[in-house]
Amino acid sequence: MKLDDIKKLQQKKYRAQFGHFLLEGEHLVLELEKAAQQNPALLRSQLYVSAAYEHWQSPFKTQLISQKQMASIADTQTPQGIIAVVPMLPQSSSPAGNNERAIYLHEIQDPGNLGTILRTLAWFGGFRCLLSPGSVDPYNPKVVRASMGAIFHTPLELDVSLDSLPARFKHIACLDMHGDSLQSPAFHASDCYLFGNEARGVPREQLAALGAQAFTIAGSGAIESLNLASTVNICAYELSRSSAK
Repeated sequence: MKLDDIKKLQQKKYRAQFGHFLLEGEHLVLELEKAAQQNPALLRSQLYVSAAYEHWQSPFKTQLISQKQMASIADTQTPQGIIAVVPMLPQSSSPAGNNERAIYLHEIQDPGNLGTILRTLAWFGGFRCLLSPGSVDPYNPKVVRASMGAIFHTPLELDVSLDSLPARFKHIACLDMHGDSLQSPAFHASDCYLFGNEARGVPREQLAALGAQAFTIAGSGAIESLNLASTVNICAYELSRSSAK
């Protein structure tokens, strides 16, 4: 792939056109190499390095480029000097396993939030992430960096509509200021957990149509709300904690 085309991968339309995304930095490349041991399709990745990483040992085809060329394709202001061009894998279409729960994100917009959520879900395991239409692209460079490699370890489904959920899941849970406790058996018995847009949440009429049951994270009441990623983190921890008993 030409360097001019690699630069374009910072934009969603070109990621879709070329079927690849960018992964930048030593830690993420190490995570990619580990993931490629389990998924041979990732071995099609290509590595671009500047002089600082000239002797990097990798299973991927590697090309040495100048610092100026590296700066031209990097998304960060001070690139480390190592970037991978990674094939976008088919999204997960396999049915959820018996112990797998779905986290559904409705029109999430913040790349840092999505990356952090993917990292949390990969840490605990047993989750898949469903993204609604209009959500931030999980292959956005900022999402990939924030995920710290978790994007390779959490099953992803894109453009999943809200109205498709009742046909797939018997018990849908959502978070609300006025709901039942997270310690409630009903929370743990749900198979899909719905989280809304950072600013707007999920419209009330749509929640009602889904028959989603509301649950609350108990707090002091000193502030109005929690950050979306923090909310998902707490819920994932509660579900994993109870499963480990």
